[in-house]
Amino acid sequence: MKCPFCHNDDTQVIDTRVSEEGNVIRRRRRCADCDKRFTTYERIELVMPVIVKKNGSRTEYETAKLRASLMLALRKRPVSAEAVETAIQRIEEKLLSSGEREVMSGHLGELVMRELKRLDKIAYIRFASVYKSFEDVSEFAEAIQEVRKS
Repeated sequence: MKCPFCHNDDTQVIDTRVSEEGNVIRRRRRCADCDKRFTTYERIELVMPVIVKKNGSRTEYETAKLRASLMLALRKRPVSAEAVETAIQRIEEKLLSSGEREVMSGHLGELVMRELKRLDKIAYIRFASVYKSFEDVSEFAEAIQEVRKS
């Protein structure tokens, strides 16, 4: 690590501490040349996969879009914000653990449906009706039967 004061390459770590959450490491360093001290932080950098839409276009994954979709389906439903955040974390963990650089939007939609089914059956039906483009009442009835079975 270069010294920010004299740009010398020779710096020494004199203290290391892990944050309370365990996701950041704070290091105090000392420059061997000018003897000045400075702090560096080490964080995990996670790169979410790119989302490939049905038409073949690609877009960056956005947590805000996922949250908005979930909140729309869960509108006026008795589901806590904490439960929604936990669902978002599970979806993101599955995307990251897949190791893929690109994920089809259909796969993301299936992950969302799985989480909604776990959170609230009505929200699941709402989301499924738009996601699967229900065109008549029989498709709603099939989705309801599927929810009743599980």
